[in-house]
Amino acid sequence: MKKEVLTSSYLDIRSKLHRIAMRLLQNDEDAKDALQDTFEKLWSKDYIESNAVARNKLVHVLRNTCIGRLRTNHSVPLGSAETDFEGGYETPTEDMERYEMLIVKGLTETQKRIYNLITHDCLEYEEVAKLLDMSVEAVRMNMSRARKRIRENIKIIDR
Repeated sequence: MKKEVLTSSYLDIRSKLHRIAMRLLQNDEDAKDALQDTFEKLWSKDYIESNAVARNKLVHVLRNTCIGRLRTNHSVPLGSAETDFEGGYETPTEDMERYEMLIVKGLTETQKRIYNLITHDCLEYEEVAKLLDMSVEAVRMNMSRARKRIRENIKIIDR
């Protein structure tokens, strides 16, 4: 990878990236941290060859980083959960695990793995394709089918 391409692209659109992060996180400190995390994630990669690719990757990884930060900021520590009764209380994490199990119900093992790698691990389609020894098109198709099934499952759960 040409580190200079990433660095110059980052410096060129840094203010735009900061605005995107501020819009999502609504906190200047968190936005700056997200920018730094984004740059570090891309710095360790080997596939950026042009300014256009670098800019697209910066925006995409920043968005995923911000979403990940929002997910972790809304979690409730187990020690802070107060109960007014004894026994039978489920922690929010247990509820979330059960909800996620219902959401991914009906997905094939390949679709579950692709969904987790892209959604939770913030990997790109190309990285997942290499990791699973699949074509990029096959990864996109499986992810599309997984999203469709998840939307259907959420509709059923919300009824």
